[in-house]
Amino acid sequence: MNKSELVEHIASDADISKASAERVLNSAIEHIIEKVTKGESVQLIGFGTFTQRKRSARIGRNPSTGAEINIAESKTVKFAAGKGFKDALNNRK
Repeated sequence: MNKSELVEHIASDADISKASAERVLNSAIEHIIEKVTKGESVQLIGFGTFTQRKRSARIGRNPSTGAEINIAESKTVKFAAGKGFKDALNNRK
């Protein structure tokens, strides 16, 4: 499923226009990004939690040449699925 298909499903389920559904989805995504960027976690009960993590600097390898390269420290996003999501995935009630 891509974003436009998700927008169609949201519009249909909420009985709103596709334009309104897209604005809602874009707003939700923007707010999640904003909060996680500030170091806060975003918890959606039954779905999951988005948190910011640090990835330490490390030495990697260039796959074509095999030469060692330094990979700088960076930030990344961790998503941990919530109980409801896990239960749905595993066909549990």
